Amino acid sequence: MRAFDDLVRAGKILYIGISDAPAWVVAKSNTLAELRGWTRYAGLQINYSLLERTVERELIPVAKDQGMTVVAWSPLHNGLLTGKYLPENKAAGSQGTRLDSEMMKGFASVDKSGLVELNESGLRTVREVVAIAKELGSSPAQVALAWLRHRSVPVIPIIGARKLNQLEDNLKSLEIAFSPEHIRRLDDISAVSMGFPHDILSSALSGSVFGGMRDQIIA
Repeated sequence: MRAFDDLVRAGKILYIGISDAPAWVVAKSNTLAELRGWTRYAGLQINYSLLERTVERELIPVAKDQGMTVVAWSPLHNGLLTGKYLPENKAAGSQGTRLDSEMMKGFASVDKSGLVELNESGLRTVREVVAIAKELGSSPAQVALAWLRHRSVPVIPIIGARKLNQLEDNLKSLEIAFSPEHIRRLDDISAVSMGFPHDILSSALSGSVFGGMRDQIIA
């Protein structure tokens, strides 16, 4: 980080960020930078979308704690959140695609034709995105992108549009106005288990474990 810091001091770059690193690496790097008077990371680039929320276990909290902006790559999860890979929309061969990314395998598999098959969890999430899009008169892609603006940290999605009409459609996500109910529905349908120790800290059991001092301990 010191080399980056020299560039910052020389006015050649303004901010630095880190991509796809464990939360402990991010926290340790920023702590060392603070102790040594170096420039801290301002941005954290990660895979984040309605179909990839496991980053909320550690990476989103560390970004919030460190005052970092999240740069989300694949915010539409390789197009799965557009709804075009739902079984009812995949009949036409032109609407199919091959599973060419490891990250899609958590929510999709490949059928005998080589086309994408969403699993049950992914289907429920995508169908809810499509339903809300119909209610708002928007596209599923706009809904999925707009959801990222309602996170606990600032999120900048990396839009992967290949055509002008796709770019124009994605940019209209800025016009989406969700109701609190829309946010609740999207949050609930796409929720993931936080795992240990988060689940136990948020459970009723934590009251007996920490004697009512959970908030003070976590803070």
